[in-house]
Amino acid sequence: EVSAHPVLVQPINETVDGTDTEVVVTGSLRRGDGGMRRLLTSMAELFVRGVDLDWSGVLPQPVRRVELPTYAFDHQHYWLHLAESATDAASLGQAEADHPLLGAVVQLPQSDGLVFTSRLSLRTHPWLGDHRVGGLVLLPGTGLVELAVRAGDEAGCGLLEELVTETPLVVPDHGGVRLQVAVGAPAESGARTVEIYSRREDATDGDGWTRHATGMLSATARPAGRGFDFAAWPPAGAQQVDISAGYALLAEMGYAYGPTFQGMRAVWRRGEELFAEVALPEEQRKEAAAFGLHPALLDAALQTGTFSAAASTADEESGEPVMPFAWNGLALHAAGASALRVRVAPSGPDALSFQAADETGSPVMTLDSLVLRPVDVERLGAAADAAAAHSLFRVEWTETAAADGADSGPSWLPVTNAADVAALAGGAATAVVPVLEAVGGSGSALELTSRVLGAVQAWLAGTGLGDSRLVVATRGAVPAGESGAVTDPAGSAVWGLVRAAQAEHPDRIVLVDVDPLAEGGTDSVLDSVLAAVLACGEPQVAVRGTALFVPRLARAAASAAEAAAVFAPEGTVLVSGAGSLGALAARHLVARHGVRHLLLASRRGPQAEGVRELVAELGEQGATVSVVACDLSDREQAEALLASVPAEHPLTGVVHTAGVFDPGVIGTLTPERLAGVFAPKADAVTHLDELTRGLDLDAFVVYSSASSVFMGAGSGAYAAANAFLDGLMDHRRAAGLPGLSLAWGPWEQVTGMATNIDELTKNRMSRREGRGGVQALGSAEGMELFDAALASAQSLLVPVNVDLRAVRADAAAGGGVPPLLRGLVPAGRQQARAGGTGQETRNLTDRLAGLTAAEQEALLLDLVRTQAAAVLGHTGPGGLRAETAFKEAGFDSLTSVELRNRVREATGLKLPATLVFDYPSPLVLARHLRQECAVEEASPADPVLAGLTGLEAAIENAAADEEARGRITVRLRELLKAAEAAGRPGTAPGGADASDEDLETADDEELFAIFDRLD
Repeated sequence: EVSAHPVLVQPINETVDGTDTEVVVTGSLRRGDGGMRRLLTSMAELFVRGVDLDWSGVLPQPVRRVELPTYAFDHQHYWLHLAESATDAASLGQAEADHPLLGAVVQLPQSDGLVFTSRLSLRTHPWLGDHRVGGLVLLPGTGLVELAVRAGDEAGCGLLEELVTETPLVVPDHGGVRLQVAVGAPAESGARTVEIYSRREDATDGDGWTRHATGMLSATARPAGRGFDFAAWPPAGAQQVDISAGYALLAEMGYAYGPTFQGMRAVWRRGEELFAEVALPEEQRKEAAAFGLHPALLDAALQTGTFSAAASTADEESGEPVMPFAWNGLALHAAGASALRVRVAPSGPDALSFQAADETGSPVMTLDSLVLRPVDVERLGAAADAAAAHSLFRVEWTETAAADGADSGPSWLPVTNAADVAALAGGAATAVVPVLEAVGGSGSALELTSRVLGAVQAWLAGTGLGDSRLVVATRGAVPAGESGAVTDPAGSAVWGLVRAAQAEHPDRIVLVDVDPLAEGGTDSVLDSVLAAVLACGEPQVAVRGTALFVPRLARAAASAAEAAAVFAPEGTVLVSGAGSLGALAARHLVARHGVRHLLLASRRGPQAEGVRELVAELGEQGATVSVVACDLSDREQAEALLASVPAEHPLTGVVHTAGVFDPGVIGTLTPERLAGVFAPKADAVTHLDELTRGLDLDAFVVYSSASSVFMGAGSGAYAAANAFLDGLMDHRRAAGLPGLSLAWGPWEQVTGMATNIDELTKNRMSRREGRGGVQALGSAEGMELFDAALASAQSLLVPVNVDLRAVRADAAAGGGVPPLLRGLVPAGRQQARAGGTGQETRNLTDRLAGLTAAEQEALLLDLVRTQAAAVLGHTGPGGLRAETAFKEAGFDSLTSVELRNRVREATGLKLPATLVFDYPSPLVLARHLRQECAVEEASPADPVLAGLTGLEAAIENAAADEEARGRITVRLRELLKAAEAAGRPGTAPGGADASDEDLETADDEELFAIFDRLD
């Protein structure tokens, strides 16, 4: 019924209620409820009952139907709920700064100075993303001024006498920066210094703060005065300037201004004077009141000169971007303006003065002089390097002290293959330490790695070995020590494989690398240091002399600006690999490094996707590109490829990006799968290494993977092949040849080999070993890291965007820090444990004791579901039902191993790697865990017996009193009768009468017992 007040709905419902016909009756609107929401609700009532409706009038076009899930909706909220916590400035002992760019202020008692603190990011301050210069998001110079003025107001200094910009403040695309504004103690005149610092929030304790500006605040007040009369507007005699091309000119100069910073409305010229109207966009106007002078509004005022220049080519400068350098004599007369009238006039050589008023002509701001300087592109590049440097790491081998009490050497037994390990497992001889020596020799890296794979698989699958550790010993596989260099790249491949196995099976395997220069071979070294190695608690150790070294990630200091001259422009650079990473490298070599001759090699050659378009694009930039179909894992094809390089443009560089990703946990790998991954990595690079050793190369760069160093769980074959590249590049460096391995983290928007590393794999990789997460690298960021790495003297660098915040939080709470990250995140103090009997201090067995079988099962089921939810990334255990199969919930071989590890840690039980497959649902697994824990269930008699124990002592104390003893005896007899009667068939609790049938069949004794109870 279409009506504002339906009257027929009720009688029609009454009419159809007595029929078998299904009828839908509704009204369009209701009295007192006549809005659009009511109309849409009525339409929905019809639609969900099968009535066809034309939604085109109310839905945006194009309309796309979304399939609904076939299961019942889960009423779970995914909005973030902010918990009540004492994190406001006052609760932290600070004062609110009451400013959008500043969070809190602290007064320093020893100096009467002030420190303002804050955090800037594109999430909390999205409007900053509209201020990009040279591709970087920069806090505008006007933002630095706003910070200094607000600090002066707090200190009672209303005049910014001077502010000099030293370094641009880069706001990262991901994450944020910590900000501090420091105000010094007052001088005799009342003036104070002001300094502005920043530091990336993911910086380590060793990273310092960067000073961006320094200046002087004055307590001398400056009256607004009348000065220029802004009431008569526009000024008499001023000629309006065409500014239609202004922002196009700024874009050509490198300013990528978004809507917030496009505030110029009009410009006039009168001689040397310039006048302008500027205003914030509508969406920013309501925020203006919180600022002294909104940075975007003041920045628009500074654009006046540029817009005037755009109207006259004679006045146009060189086209370089300029930035504010020195501010002098800035006074803010009124706060919160959203629009300004601006006057700009010369103020000495290379300086301008500014005056600004609001729309009524009242003064807002005066600036005696501002000096603008051209932007130093290298300095901007250095700022980019500073941001990129936080994602560029090296592996540092740090000496560690031997543990106390590690003098006596344990007995150890050499094993060489899977059969030896299986025999050891069958004999359960765990008193000795099995040592698997893995040193490359006449065989290939693939053969050595395959042998180690078989032995490791046998070790992990063996029974009776859960408390012991397998030692895998290499010789010269890692570059540890002062003059350390890799002498056995095949052993490096073993390290990659075993690192992956360690990530999947913690505390089961120890990697030891022996000094290749040690006398007596591996046996003598192990005899002397094996005890110290096992006692130090590190999973990976290198022995050099008598010292032990362990790997730690450390930030690499490198500058992309120094990499410009690496490649000779007239030489030929080989880029292997047809995926997006190879294409990205080719574009960068041409655009950034000026390479003019490229040789692109891949198995598909010209037939590879996007190659024709890439060749045309690079040709337009002046590069000559040859595309060849070549399988570099075939030595003859590799040799023919290099022979095709013209003599007039000899080969001067190699960038190898090719690879195959074949994920799988250690238990599922085979030598054949290893071979498939080794071919485009280890085999191809080995051929290129051998065939180019006689050439004068500028660079030999190979794309490795962070999985060779960490994040290798579920990708053991890939980790091994890439670790071989890491070792081979170090081996080349030691021989005086160029060699650089880049162990990349995940990339965004990749094709080719990296397409196989899907989002789920990225998420799983980023969760290994408690790391707080890994962000994917963008193309621009990746190429900045490429350049920074080229400028370094390292053979191995790890470009990966690691989020260390979760690791720091775990460390602060007393949790563990993964060994590789301990150079970036110091381990926190271990938390003291209270005695008490609280549930949080009891182990699992204590918690199970005293529970019934059903309660034990429920507790273990909650444990399993909680750990499973953590692995899958769910917010809680409610997303996984007890009977749902793990496979249906999304578990695969890698996540199954992770769940096994979590459950093993939570229960302390020895559990097989196939746990999830053997017990395929949370409920089945919980019941298995209950059997393994072997904790007796609670009996109803337990609390009664416990009470009787105390009662016995009480009776002894009362035995001397005859009257009391008699009363106790009578009561005990009553309790005994009740206990005997409670278990007798047909007798209800409390001594109720037996049934008639029982009376008919009762003997004499039973009848007398009934009479006694009636007494």
